[in-house]
Amino acid sequence: MLVITTTLLISYTIVTLLVYRQTVDVVEGEIQQEADYIIRAIEISGYEYLDQMDAVRENTRVTWIDGNGEVLYDSGQDDPELENHADRPEVKEAFKTGEGQDIRQSDTKGSEMFYYAKKLSDGTVLRVSKTINNAFHSALTILPAMAAIAIIMMIFAWLLAKWQVARLIEPINKLNLENPLENDVYEELTPLLESMDKQNKEKEAIANMRKEFSANVSHELKTPLTSISGYAEIMMNGLVRPEDVKGFSERIYNEASRLIVLIEDIIRLSKLDEGRVDMEKEEVELYTLTREICSRLSHQAEKRNVHVEMSGEQVTILGIRQVLSEMIYNICENAIKYNRPGGRVDVWVGNTLKGVKVIVTDTGIGIPEDQKERIFERFYRVDKSHSKETGGTGLGLSIVKHGALLHNAHIQVESELNKGTKMELTFEK
Repeated sequence: MLVITTTLLISYTIVTLLVYRQTVDVVEGEIQQEADYIIRAIEISGYEYLDQMDAVRENTRVTWIDGNGEVLYDSGQDDPELENHADRPEVKEAFKTGEGQDIRQSDTKGSEMFYYAKKLSDGTVLRVSKTINNAFHSALTILPAMAAIAIIMMIFAWLLAKWQVARLIEPINKLNLENPLENDVYEELTPLLESMDKQNKEKEAIANMRKEFSANVSHELKTPLTSISGYAEIMMNGLVRPEDVKGFSERIYNEASRLIVLIEDIIRLSKLDEGRVDMEKEEVELYTLTREICSRLSHQAEKRNVHVEMSGEQVTILGIRQVLSEMIYNICENAIKYNRPGGRVDVWVGNTLKGVKVIVTDTGIGIPEDQKERIFERFYRVDKSHSKETGGTGLGLSIVKHGALLHNAHIQVESELNKGTKMELTFEK
């Protein structure tokens, strides 16, 4: 519609100018021819011819001007007292070169006129003029035809656009959104279909992950709850000797504690996963924070006969203190849990060329090469046989992964089976 409207307006302007120009050319030829006839008649019959022909000239005005510019005769005026015409452009040009012409608004007629003047042999000038349609009048003359064309073209464009849009949209409406790449449509839609296919796969992966997560949560929650229920039922039925009550109560307490830790980790991970961490980032001094974490883990390390040593320098990053604490705590705790009796854990915090790093190295059981990528999955454990023994929930490294994403950090794992693991947490500059 816009293209047609613009085209019609441009065409209308051009046609108006062409019609106007053509009208001027026709009038010019007619006047020159008429002037030649009149001059020829004057030369044969004398100037009395002007009076004789005055009655039959309806659309043509004839003016006879002497060498001083005085009007000797004018067919368009009864009053012979007209102002001097020596300054008229066409008259001046005729005196100078023999003939002249001009188009202008007539003061006496009040309309646009074409003037043609020619010098006679006696030195006087004969001027012939005619009224012509101006450009605006030409435009009005063409307007009805152009308006009719515009209406027809608009109706045609609307029908064509409606048909074309329906034809273009039809294959899109029939797209198989479940399998976008199987659609045979326009080449231009390929990037969109590839993007949709990628999103579908991501959604499917997320859905599968949620299903697996739900199944794992159910299993992990069921295990301690079953133990608690079993011990409580035995105690309720009076099947426990008085001297064994303390042991059964301790087992119930441990399973309940394990359940609480698991639920807390699930809630924490869900918040990180959904980006619902309400705390604002602040300046956190990592060396001091890590030293406090090592102190908190010292009892656990002593219990497992693992030596923990920390070194490095004071460094500060912008982050969420609680999340950073949980990340470093989980990495260090894993290094202690999955270590050997008499083993060691070395923790280093400091600046590097790539940014601030926290490096935790242990002499533990290590991670098989084919399982390195899976250790950050929820509830995944490398050593499943000792999972209950170590007391972990299987969510620690998932929390580390999501915390790293929150802080734009990078995790690198180097490990050798039965020799130990090195885990680097890099906060890029």
